[in-house]
Amino acid sequence: MKIGITQVLANSEADPALVAKHAEELGFESYWLPDHTILPVHSTTRYPGVREGAKEPRTLWQIPDPLIALSRASATTSTIKLGTGICLVPERNPLLLAKQIATLDDASGGRFLFGIGAGWNREECEILGGDFDHRWSQVRDHIAAMKVLWRDEESEYHGKYVDFPPVRCFPKPACKPHPPILLGNIGSQLAFKRVVEWGDGWMPVVESVEQFAEGVSKIRSLANTAGRALGSLDFTVFGMHGQFRNTDEIAALEEAGAGRVILWLKSLMLDDIRRELTELADQVLG
Repeated sequence: MKIGITQVLANSEADPALVAKHAEELGFESYWLPDHTILPVHSTTRYPGVREGAKEPRTLWQIPDPLIALSRASATTSTIKLGTGICLVPERNPLLLAKQIATLDDASGGRFLFGIGAGWNREECEILGGDFDHRWSQVRDHIAAMKVLWRDEESEYHGKYVDFPPVRCFPKPACKPHPPILLGNIGSQLAFKRVVEWGDGWMPVVESVEQFAEGVSKIRSLANTAGRALGSLDFTVFGMHGQFRNTDEIAALEEAGAGRVILWLKSLMLDDIRRELTELADQVLG
């Protein structure tokens, strides 16, 4: 089982270069960062990342850009994977995003993992140019265009949301044919079909091992029907609510089909983060 960590970089002291380096030294497999370019001051949308009745954390609008922060982390590390957990694809220009990801993946020696999502905040999405009501259709179109940009020397794409004549976009990603595309979701059953049709893996936020196992079973059934090899799919669990921080839970996830679990760091200050990482490594890495 691969074990990664994620955190909210709520202040400049929690330097991703230092946190990722310490995580790598302790033996963690991957380091993940979330994405919110903006958050509207006034919003009608409830944040789904906390349990019912809980308040939206202030740290959501304090985080830096994940790709720039991961680039900083890549400079001080050599083996740890670097992932977005998750990148809000409809809110970014796909040509620019393809360029940024390819540059990061090339510079890091193929260590980037592309965790993606469509977002939950209508106002945020629409301010940044997203089609909120059809955001997953937009994500699919953006990803298809990005794959062309990563693959072809002269790239051309004509879709509903993305349309461009022949262009050149370099560098290409070190990971071939492109970095793994892992679809994140919270509770949506529609994610299963998307994973099988055009994703490389599933990266859900779940409340329990049983919920995760049910999703894996449905994805495997759809993959069998579609003739897709099960070995081509990655199953990663996002422990957003502080779960899965002991070996028994991790073993149960592995038995349910997980190949990776991502553990959420609770600390915000650098010394506290280092201490938590060390304690967590003792608990789950042996």
